[in-house]
This record gives sequence, C-alpha cells and structure tokens, in this order.
Amino acid sequence: MRASLDRVWEPDSFRRSRRPPSRGGLCVAAAVVACALGTGVGRAQAGRHAVLDHILDTYVRNGLVYYRALRAERGSLDRYLASLDVPAAEVSGWTPAEQQAFWLNAYNALVLRTVIDAYPIRTRSADYPEGSIRQIPGAFDRAGHRVGGRTLTLDGIETMLLETFGDARLALAVGRGAVGSPRLRSEAFVADRLEAQLAEATAECATRLSCARIDLSADEVELSPVIGWREAAFVRSFEARAGGRWANRSPIERAAAAMIYPHVYNREQQLLERNTFRVTYGTLDWRLNVLGTGEFSTESARWVPGVGRLRARPLTPTGPKLWKTRPSPYDHAR
Repeated sequence: MRASLDRVWEPDSFRRSRRPPSRGGLCVAAAVVACALGTGVGRAQAGRHAVLDHILDTYVRNGLVYYRALRAERGSLDRYLASLDVPAAEVSGWTPAEQQAFWLNAYNALVLRTVIDAYPIRTRSADYPEGSIRQIPGAFDRAGHRVGGRTLTLDGIETMLLETFGDARLALAVGRGAVGSPRLRSEAFVADRLEAQLAEATAECATRLSCARIDLSADEVELSPVIGWREAAFVRSFEARAGGRWANRSPIERAAAAMIYPHVYNREQQLLERNTFRVTYGTLDWRLNVLGTGEFSTESARWVPGVGRLRARPLTPTGPKLWKTRPSPYDHAR
C-alpha cells in the first residue's frame, strides 16, 4: 500500500491492464483506428491516437518505458507515426486543442522511436549518462521526421510549433526520454480531455522533485531547468495568477511560485508566503527513462516537512538499491 505522502502521479494508467498484450492485441487496436478514421472528422480525431494510447498503456509505467519490449513490438508504433504525415493544410484546419494534442503525441511517439532505433544505446560521450538519449547523435536537433506535412526535428516541434500556442503547460507534457524530464504519461493526449490532462501535468510538476522542490530548512525553491528554458511561456501563462503576491520578485519567480502554490503542502505554502526564499535551478537528469528489473522511480520520493525526502517506492519487486536522489550533474546542453 502506498503511504499517504507518497505521491506517485499515474492516474492515466491505473485504469487499465498492466500486463503487456500479444501482438494480436496491438493489431486489433490498429484495426479500431482504421475504422474510426473512416467515420468522419470528429471521430477520426478521437480515434487518430488510439494506437499510441494503447502503446503507452502497455509499455509505460509512471513515466518509465519497457524499451526492449517496445522494440520487439515496434510495428504499431511505426504505423502510428506514418499515419501522422497528414497534409499541413489539414492540420491547420483543426481546433487549437486538436493541434496541440497532435503535436504532443507526435513528439512523444518520436522520442520513443528515436530510443528504440538505437536501443541499447551505445555510450559515445562522457558528458551524459550511459544509455542516455543524449548519446544518440542529433536526436533532438538534426534527425528529421515527417509529421503534419513537414520535415521537423524534435527541437523544431517543440520550439517552432508548441511554443506558438503560448501555453507553458505544453512544456510539462513532452517527455524527453529522460528520468528528469516531465513524466511520459501512460495515455495519449486527446482534444476533448486536453485541458484536464494539462492541468494534471501542472499539478504533477509541483509534486515531482525533478520539477519543483521546496526545501524548508534551506528556505529554497529549486526549479526544473525546463522552466528556465521556456521562461517567456511560463511568465505569460502564470505570472498573472500571482496577483499582488511576490511583487518584489522577477517575473519568472512570480510565475513559478503562482504555478506551484496551489499544489503543495501547507508548510510549503507558508514558506512561499513569507517570501524570503531563494530560487535556484536544478540540472536535468538525462538518464534514460527505461523500466526493467531492479529499477526504481525517484519521483515517488517527496520532501516532507520535518522529515525530509521520503524514500522512493520500487516500481518492480526486486532491485539492489534506490537510485540516488540528489540532483544529477547532467544538464541540458542544447
């Protein structure tokens, strides 16, 4: 049983089976999508991402991925990505929510394919952990992918397309294939639930140590570098929510405080209200978000008032030890 303070955000996957189905099951899902795509625009949008939804539910647990199993069953992922090369004019005719769900799903699916194309990933640089997606040359900034009638890199999707919507929550919804990145959900994004899904991602950020950590004894708030990379978007999205609070702070500090305040414990809120805290940025942990025997999620650990950081709950029944919970020395190099 989980401790009451052990916040493991996985509402998207608890509702479904945890045992990977056979290849036949994935083929059935593909057939369902094929049927849905032929029954009109609205239903096509609802069914377009059903295959990805099935893949994520099957191979992703609390943001970690069974990459080895996914590589063996990659046919459905490849077919899904091929289906995303629709004309640009068609994409531009969709609602903003449909476009956002499309690009979020495309990004996350492309990260999965980027990893399994190179899995197991060979270590090439001492600057990043062994097996990291950053060990794949050009994974983010050089490899082009056909999506939405265009050839785009992962960086291109995030910077040229996601940022055009002006919603910082989108930056909290893309999984970069790393332990320290926003958690990859066990479900696809869909237009009719996108607002709730993005709200969940925002609330989750406030409770994940890799996204926002409030240290009561040090009077410090440590933020994910993702927030710093997308500073303008976070200021646009959250600074107004600060109202008259934190008036002496920089715009990004006010925005970050306003974003996390509703989702933290009372004593952590009191620290924010005192307004004496120091803001720092952590480093992104670029270890691959791979799930396998003996691996743990450090994100089930929580900084508890008067206690410190809770120990993480193992995602698998066996394992030699808990991953280190100190901030990783690996940072974003782009």
